[in-house]
Amino acid sequence: MTNQNKVKPDIILKNFWKNNERFADIFNAYLFRGEQIIKAEDLTEADADISSLVKFNGYAETLGKVFDVVKKSANGVDYVILGLENQSKIHYAMPLRHMIGDAFSYLKEYKELEAKNKKYKNYKTKHEFLSKFQKTDRLHPIVTICIYYGEDEWDGPLSLIDMLDIPEEFESLISDYKFNLIELRKSELLKFQNEDVKTIFDISRFIYNREYDKINNIYKEKTISPELGMVIGSITETQKLIDDSLKLEQEGVELNMCKALEELEERGREKGRIEGRIEGR
Repeated sequence: MTNQNKVKPDIILKNFWKNNERFADIFNAYLFRGEQIIKAEDLTEADADISSLVKFNGYAETLGKVFDVVKKSANGVDYVILGLENQSKIHYAMPLRHMIGDAFSYLKEYKELEAKNKKYKNYKTKHEFLSKFQKTDRLHPIVTICIYYGEDEWDGPLSLIDMLDIPEEFESLISDYKFNLIELRKSELLKFQNEDVKTIFDISRFIYNREYDKINNIYKEKTISPELGMVIGSITETQKLIDDSLKLEQEGVELNMCKALEELEERGREKGRIEGRIEGR
């Protein structure tokens, strides 16, 4: 009996997106229609842990939040914080989760400025002393994107408003919060420049649509790195592909797509059999 590799798919995806070229490409494809606004060379690692202690009217609670990947994008002497979250299942409270995560990011920077102002007594007025924030202080903007890799179509909310039951007379008064979602199964219009990103999105989308002939026509004679094989296996939940790719990586050998296609087709047939049994019941 062979031991199954205990490689967690979420760790594989996190490691994939830590690469600056790939990270920049996914943001440029979604935010700027492929235009190279965010430069890989301008990205630096940022703290993904934005957990915070929240106090209110004598009540205190520690709330935890960790992004999958966070980077700073330099813009002259300033920067924008970019957060990426991987999601394999539909989450019906995702806009709220993102709003809280972004708020924690702002809160974290505010507390850093608060400590600095307190240490150096950077207060010119009683109002600055009260807020522990100078009139000229500014926080850095954060943009968060969620990549949903699931095969099922996303039917969850796309903004905070979608989660609220609002009386008609209040509709124009409620503040909304935008939720940036990339749905892999509907990503064909995204203009990727990075070949690795394009490959995992294309192949995974073809698998979900059972378009094995397209994989065969485009990739049959090609090889891909074992790393990409593990990423595609993680996205599509094909454990055999993850195991084989990990073995090839240890041997320093590329992954033959003809062989991988057999495993992906078998995954599709098994998926179909499971769905058929469920419908039968």
